[in-house]
Amino acid sequence: MTLPFLERLPPHDVEAEEAVIAALLVDPEAISKVSSILKSPDFFREKNGWIYEAANELWERDESINQITIAHELDRRERLEEVGGQSYLGDIIRQLPTSVGVEFYAQIVKRDSTYRGLINAATGILQLAYEAPADIESVFSRSEELLQRLRGGENFRDFVHIGQILQAYLDEDVEAAERRELAAVEAGFSDLDHLLGGLKREDLIIVGARPSVGKSSFALGIARNAAINQGANVAFFSLEMSAEQLAVRLLAAESGVDSTRLRLGGQTELEERRIIRATGELAGANIWFDDSPTLTVAELRSKVRRLASSHGVDLVVVDYLQLMQSDTSWNGRENRVQEISYISRTLKGLARELNVPVIALAQLSRAIEQRHPRIPMLSDLRDSGSIEQDADVVIFLSREELYTSREQWMAEHPEMPETAYPQGVAQVIVAKHRNGPTGTVDLRFRQRLAKFEDWVLQGEDEDLPPEGIDQ
Repeated sequence: MTLPFLERLPPHDVEAEEAVIAALLVDPEAISKVSSILKSPDFFREKNGWIYEAANELWERDESINQITIAHELDRRERLEEVGGQSYLGDIIRQLPTSVGVEFYAQIVKRDSTYRGLINAATGILQLAYEAPADIESVFSRSEELLQRLRGGENFRDFVHIGQILQAYLDEDVEAAERRELAAVEAGFSDLDHLLGGLKREDLIIVGARPSVGKSSFALGIARNAAINQGANVAFFSLEMSAEQLAVRLLAAESGVDSTRLRLGGQTELEERRIIRATGELAGANIWFDDSPTLTVAELRSKVRRLASSHGVDLVVVDYLQLMQSDTSWNGRENRVQEISYISRTLKGLARELNVPVIALAQLSRAIEQRHPRIPMLSDLRDSGSIEQDADVVIFLSREELYTSREQWMAEHPEMPETAYPQGVAQVIVAKHRNGPTGTVDLRFRQRLAKFEDWVLQGEDEDLPPEGIDQ
């Protein structure tokens, strides 16, 4: 069987590609508008992809972007003559000397690139089917893998406002809180804010912990406190959890109804009232989630700039640093350390550029679990590179109950009463504070709600359900 349509040229739009390239050549800000939409392989004409890649590299290095600098970068890569030299760049500018509509043209280029990807995936599926393997399930599995890989490549998801996510729980109009300038964003934990003086503008704050200690919950708590208590605009990037999961986790912490019961339903009348009240409270908070799973630093910077321009930004949260990627290929562990260093430097530069605090969560190495006591140290930052150097504040989270059972703890502390066992105690260790003191603050951690909070006097929160194991 012949398939004549496979002999046709795949979808492409050279004019749209050249419109994007022209915009890069005449407008230094154009790259920030399209870097989260396009990657160099999206261009049908390879030379256009090379020009785009050169412009993106200049942007990553914070260098000026124009016809001359792009030509120099192409020459450095020994590709200037391959693209047609200065004359090709000049011809493109003469044809369309404007950056107006660059995002529109970028979407066309991306659309056609996706169609070509579908064609390649379909061709692969056809080849599998013609081979007719004995195990037909392997064909289905491989076909799904090809399509899923293509879908996963569609990395760009724009910000989703938490109010939109929670409309499933409460259908109400959401009005954005009026933005106001904040001298410092408060974490919302009194002892920690007293120690740090709040989260300072231009600061890069690293929050490190081992898995399951509560990094995401801690960051969500800060985002919630800043948005609700101060009216701050918070950009929250999650590379590990979906926006929906984050919103439900916030709703559980706010309402006192754990996420399992939120998902399964069957709440009591009192719980329903709490959910409605909490949904209304959270829906009015300016928390903007982006859950692109393969986010690069260039995409993050572009998205934050756009949000800052349209709504304003007071705080940026990244969950978590080691899941981020740069736009340059790095191979091997040594280069991965360099890549993490590059990412942390870029985040610090973003904090200074936008005059906002940036919180970046970080995974700590297993070394903590091999020593006693299991208190995190600066050397525990995995693939740390220059994280410690770039950070203005380094915070570690530790929960002794994760490593020591009640019986073991009593054996190690025979002089202490059983009630002194640190159940629900989270240590927040400020290990580095460039412009202030270091120290340790104890917070309460509600395991069932995945919620950090200040210690309160007994009886102040009797309306909340009793603590228990995570359901």
